[in-house]
Amino acid sequence: MPGGQELRYPSLHDVELASLAAGGDRRAFGELVRRHGSAVRGLLRRMGASGTEADDVAQDAFLAAFEGISDYRGEGAFGGWVRKIAARQYLRRLQRERRLAALAVEAEEGVAASEIPDAAGRIDLDGALRELGAAERLCVSMCYGAGLSHGEAAEALNLPLGTVKSHVKRGLEKLRTRLAPSDGASLEGSRANG
Repeated sequence: MPGGQELRYPSLHDVELASLAAGGDRRAFGELVRRHGSAVRGLLRRMGASGTEADDVAQDAFLAAFEGISDYRGEGAFGGWVRKIAARQYLRRLQRERRLAALAVEAEEGVAASEIPDAAGRIDLDGALRELGAAERLCVSMCYGAGLSHGEAAEALNLPLGTVKSHVKRGLEKLRTRLAPSDGASLEGSRANG
């Protein structure tokens, strides 16, 4: 009764779908891709990938996840597991293209961030991330977007742990400053109008 099985996929938990996918059920894995695809692509764009590049890396990450689905034990969220795979895939791509060296030089030279206007007091996380230096954006996205520990990010980037921690700390400080309300009056005004 294949039609009945298709109807039940949306109601299954990720762990159940992963178990079915490990048994060869491609439709179960398709449901996992449907559920988590946009979050994976969003993370990759925050890490600096263009839209097309994010799509390509996400596709590679889901292929790798399908091939290694038996390694997923359900100990953490499937979404977090596949985002880690995607982040590592993107880093490998960066390394292959030798852009990591350019990112490190850019961060050391203190490239000025572009000014991104605040649209009526809304929080624009993507805009705030674009204001970070490339290395800071990458480290913050990996540690907070992909859920990697500082140590895992350091290993993936082939950077010292202290360097990754510094990039994350500076990046978070800049994000806090950028995302903080400029004054109490504008915050109160946006609450009254919103």
